[in-house]
This record gives sequence, structure tokens and C-alpha cells, in this order.
Amino acid sequence: MFEEKTINALKWIVGILNKKNIPYQVSGGFAAKIYGSNRPLNDIDFDISENNFNLILPEVSPYIIYGPSQYRDEKWDAYLMTLNFNGQEIDICGADKTKITNKDKNKWIPIPVDLSKTEEIEIKDIKIKVISPEDLIMYKKYLDGAHQVEDINAVKKFLLKK
Repeated sequence: MFEEKTINALKWIVGILNKKNIPYQVSGGFAAKIYGSNRPLNDIDFDISENNFNLILPEVSPYIIYGPSQYRDEKWDAYLMTLNFNGQEIDICGADKTKITNKDKNKWIPIPVDLSKTEEIEIKDIKIKVISPEDLIMYKKYLDGAHQVEDINAVKKFLLKK
């Protein structure tokens, strides 16, 4: 289901977050794959409080390819750091003030992140905290693209089986 580089990167970053006692959640396409989406994986997305970025910088700094800094494009406005760990990209996003645009790209919408409301899931002997299926569907509804529809449909099927 997941490539070896993805599992290795997941084990590495979750190990750092757990060692530092940093609340987090896996979100985005990786979370959608965990809930059953079949689309190709682009990166692993994590949400952590912006206050905790400095706690992980000493260990992740050799792998930083962007940030940490404010990132804004036509879809996202978020505090972001992108890592490349042995070929696997990892996006770490601030959970405090992230905003996303609506589909018409004319209004910014705050994305509430509740790091206490995660699902604990085990992948290849790695226990991870994943965004709730409901919250994942909520923010993916604002995003464009066939892959977002695929993700939403897969997560809805997951919820029906639950």
C-alpha cells in the first residue's frame, strides 16, 4: 500500500514528534489513503502547533527544502515547512491559523484543527494520529481536482463501514 521510502519517512518524523511530546495529526492525501483512497501519494502532511516548530528544527533542519515560513498561494495560507527525507516529501503545517480558499477563490476560510480529536491508527507497526474522517472531508470539500473527489468518496465509504 505504501512505498518503503514513505514508511521510513513516517517512522522518522513520528519518532521525532513523539520524542518531543508534540501533538500532531496526519492529514491530506496520506490520511485519505489510510482511509481507502487509491490515488498516488504526493507527500505526507502533518499538522502541529506553530509553537512547536522550533522544537523539531534541530533534528529536521538537514532535510528542509522550504521554510519554516508563511506560505500562501491561490488555495492555502499557512505556516509551512517542507522536508525531503530520503526522497519522501513531508509537509508540516501550522495547526493554529491555516486558511483555505473556497472553490471560487474569493474568500479565505479558517480550517479549525483540533489535535485532540485524532484517530490512532497503526501502519507497519507505527502508531500514528490521523485527522478524523469527518474533518478530512470537511476541508477537502473546499479543494479542486478529481483527486479530491476521489479522496472524499473513499473516506465516505470508510465511514459507512465503520
